[in-house]
Amino acid sequence: MLMLAFPAAAFATNCYVIAPAPGEECLVVDPGIGVLDTLRDVFAEHRLRPAAVLLTHGHLDHVYSVTPVCRGAAPAVAPAYIHEADRYRLADPLRYLDPMIVAAFEQQFGAKASWTEPDDVRVVGHDERLSIAGIDLRTVHAPGHTEGSVMFGIDAVPPGIPEGLDRTMLTGDVLFAGSIGRTDLHGGSAEAMQRSLREVVLPLPDTTLVLPGHGPASTMEIERASNPYLAGLGT
Repeated sequence: MLMLAFPAAAFATNCYVIAPAPGEECLVVDPGIGVLDTLRDVFAEHRLRPAAVLLTHGHLDHVYSVTPVCRGAAPAVAPAYIHEADRYRLADPLRYLDPMIVAAFEQQFGAKASWTEPDDVRVVGHDERLSIAGIDLRTVHAPGHTEGSVMFGIDAVPPGIPEGLDRTMLTGDVLFAGSIGRTDLHGGSAEAMQRSLREVVLPLPDTTLVLPGHGPASTMEIERASNPYLAGLGT
């Protein structure tokens, strides 16, 4: 499996590109702000064609480039997948941002923030099985950061990963290395996050590679042992 990652130009949101191998169709996960040039370079270098975009949740820093990525696919527009509880956000994610954040964004990039909804949006629920571009995925609903925060699981790991890891979880803003996503934004819930961490995250095997929405990769073994937000939840 080919898996590439790079941070977006704003908020350091991790964008992932996943494919069975070079020269194949690929998945793009969470294309945020200012990622289009890098994505074009990645597609060209590895001869990849986007088959779909996976969105871990509907915040602007994770979805900003979804429409141009989907429209840039050939020969047809690629679909965007998002959990049904966050589907409403794709109508206008700018609406749910603090105006001061929008102003800061516009000042940084020298252009007025705009939004166009994706042409083909497909909703997913909890524990659904998807097979896209030759990659089998499982959806894991884990609300708390947003109502529709979802993680995507793959029963494989990319080359070069230390021995002992046999599966990958793209955790979005549910779980970070040493931390978790905030719960004080629109649609967030500390209670729901605690439930997701206890009932959804903690049961993940230690052999899971954790690829978060921000920051470095980790493993469930490391997070179970050292993440302060997981401490005591299993007792």
